[in-house]
Amino acid sequence: MSPSSSLHLAVALDGTGWHPASWREPVARPRDLFTAGHWADLVAEAERGLLDFVTLEDGLGLQSSQYGDLDGRTDQVRGRLDAVLIASRIAPLTRHIGLVPTVIATHTEPFHISKAIATLDYVSTGRAGLRVQISPRPHEAAHFGRRTFPPLSLEELQTPAGQERLTDLFDEAADHVEVVRRLWDSWEDDAEIRDAATGRFIDRDKLHYIDFEGKHFSVKGPSITPRPPQGQPLVTALGHQTVPYRLIARQADVGYVTPHDAEQARAIVAEIRAEQEAAGRAGELLHVFGDLVVFLDEDPAAAAARRDRLDALAGEPYTSDARVFTGTPTQLADLLGEFQAAGLTGFRLRPAVAGHDLPAITRGLVPELQRRGLFRTAYEADTLRGLLGLARPANRYAAASA
Repeated sequence: MSPSSSLHLAVALDGTGWHPASWREPVARPRDLFTAGHWADLVAEAERGLLDFVTLEDGLGLQSSQYGDLDGRTDQVRGRLDAVLIASRIAPLTRHIGLVPTVIATHTEPFHISKAIATLDYVSTGRAGLRVQISPRPHEAAHFGRRTFPPLSLEELQTPAGQERLTDLFDEAADHVEVVRRLWDSWEDDAEIRDAATGRFIDRDKLHYIDFEGKHFSVKGPSITPRPPQGQPLVTALGHQTVPYRLIARQADVGYVTPHDAEQARAIVAEIRAEQEAAGRAGELLHVFGDLVVFLDEDPAAAAARRDRLDALAGEPYTSDARVFTGTPTQLADLLGEFQAAGLTGFRLRPAVAGHDLPAITRGLVPELQRRGLFRTAYEADTLRGLLGLARPANRYAAASA
């Protein structure tokens, strides 16, 4: 399998699955949802399928079927565990798969996030990442009391005022990631001496102030956590339009996008590549993954019937920002091949019912991709950056000193 023909595969884990009625399926184990075992079992299944990484959804408000406000529903999963803490709990139970929790840049301090993800990288021995996300929701801002946000609907989002507000939030996220990255580099790799004979544990000259001053953050540094094993853990982000595509191009190692056909995928990839060049990163490896929600069964009719049954339980047809695929693993492999030819380098699949569709990915889709020579047959690296073909970056402050 040549690198040019292989693709990367991740799964996005959210509760019992992405369909709002997934918790009512017999395989869902809703009583276990807030246990470590629930998440450990899902990630173990993903690792058995040799997947590159899992992402863990998170938020600062209760889940809602409405974009900008709470819906008050009690017939769907509500409540979450902290994604970073879940990842740290299950990291020692896994050996190869990457762990990428969601962090909300809008209301969290980059110093705290840098320390948390660096710690996850140590706990996992080099398999950590983060998915950076923004939050324009007024009820989430109210949890913190530092600023207020006016209501913002999907319709208002498309207005000039909505786009301006969105741009500011994504600029803030870009600065957030920049601070996090600088803090990861604020310790040189050999800053710790740990020489008991001489009594020198650390070389203070190899710790650096980052002195970041921007519109949103003022951070002196250095971090209190040594540079992570990967140097720079993975940074990922989801984008649906130019403003978040620009964040992906400026700061991410992996961007998730939501094309609904190959032509749209080709256009999105071209836009991100142009933004990447404008950001001065044309020579860097930046993965663009396509997101799809999947209902997988051996028979297409069974997959469609299961989706219909879940829709009936939810009281409405399921819709998503991403393309919703309903069919067999073989049919999905065909579609992934079409999207890959359009320039996508990998895919992040969202299992509609985690207990059903995740095993269908690992035990149905993965063997089919392997038969086609499109997916690994064994893990070939010990770090998440290694799995994705990303080199361990040089420390910016050590390079400047040299």
